[in-house]
Amino acid sequence: MTKKNAPTMKDVAREAGVALGTVSKVINGIPVSEEYRSRVLDAIRTLHYEVNTYARGLKTQKTNLIALIIPNTINPFFASFADYIEGALYQRGLKLLLCCADGIPEKEIAYLNLATQNKVDGIVALTYSDVGKYIAKDIPMVVFDRFFDNHIIPRVASDNFAGGCMAVEKLLELGCTHPVYIRFHSVFPGESDKRMDGYLHACKKHGLEPDYLNMEDCPEMLDYMRDFLERHKKADGSLTFDGVFAHTDYHGYHFLRLLRGQGYRVPEDVQIIGFDGIRQFGGEQEDLFVSSICQPVKQLAEKCVEILVAPDRSMVPSLTLLPVSYQYGGTTKREG
Repeated sequence: MTKKNAPTMKDVAREAGVALGTVSKVINGIPVSEEYRSRVLDAIRTLHYEVNTYARGLKTQKTNLIALIIPNTINPFFASFADYIEGALYQRGLKLLLCCADGIPEKEIAYLNLATQNKVDGIVALTYSDVGKYIAKDIPMVVFDRFFDNHIIPRVASDNFAGGCMAVEKLLELGCTHPVYIRFHSVFPGESDKRMDGYLHACKKHGLEPDYLNMEDCPEMLDYMRDFLERHKKADGSLTFDGVFAHTDYHGYHFLRLLRGQGYRVPEDVQIIGFDGIRQFGGEQEDLFVSSICQPVKQLAEKCVEILVAPDRSMVPSLTLLPVSYQYGGTTKREG
């Protein structure tokens, strides 16, 4: 049957031998007798009837469509997060509208406007732009990591402070005496800022002098890393530090390449721990790029969706933190 002659609800009712209203009830999940429900579903399968979700949404003000706003799907962490969000939504009979905003405020605003036009039923946002004033107050929303001063929106994040402490503790445990911290970050505040707080807290606890590269995100990241490395070289070419806690696995991986490119051995001369738990081919059993403080991505995604669809959002906490864990990824010495 061509799209032009696609079956209608009337065709389904005729095939099933029931009233049109019965078909409508079955499609919209309203209880009917099991006999009628089976007949309608059989007719739908026989005719290959497809529900027009857009038209249905106009009538019910529900589309069962959730928007996920992320920077991109190039970064494996964002891609993995999106995949788990889709799975959690599908289990609840919801569908995903994926919005890759590339950190461009105008694109994020356009996607946020979809919600105000009743095109989606809710939003999960992982955003690093200043779009707080464009967020509609009557649209269910959950934010990963970020917070907005002018909105009270439920947030989900990993325990970044504990992760920062954990990274320093692990480096010391594995024999490091001078761990440094390398950080490139968004200009907008978020929970990930607490990774540095954790680093500083651990240094104070162990009587260490903090030593770090702390910059806003910029195209010259590698140049700043090279300068940092040069400033920490002794006269004999050895380094003043023997451990690195990188703000993300991405930063850790690039610093790893820089070190090896200049002849330093990792993990023999310098040990590196990143943050995120990014895996080389995405799967949970794949190798890490660097040893890492791993975020529980699947659980984070599930918690975002769970909060978004909660029947009473007034009972949802403003911030939900999930624990992180250290995993060996080849850039630290093996334990034991």
